[in-house]
Amino acid sequence: MKLSNAQRRYLRGLTHHINPVVMVGDKGLTDNVWNEIDTALDHHELIKVKLRSERKIRKAQSEDIAHRCDAQIVHQIGQVSCFFRRNQKKPVISLPAR
Repeated sequence: MKLSNAQRRYLRGLTHHINPVVMVGDKGLTDNVWNEIDTALDHHELIKVKLRSERKIRKAQSEDIAHRCDAQIVHQIGQVSCFFRRNQKKPVISLPAR
């Protein structure tokens, strides 16, 4: 699902009030981290992930998370990246029209 600019802005506004649900440390994206990200996306649809590494590594990790979890990157600021993936069975967030 490709997000329009209006939908991305709406989701960015929603991320201000949520805390990171997953933190990626020195060991990187382990199996446990992948499971937590996948579970959090299923449950919340919109999540923040804190990535504790160098800038180039954070960018690669964010793109890897989005690709592997079939999620959209809403935005990235510093060590925090926000992801959205629609729950097809029970949608939690209603997006504005494109």
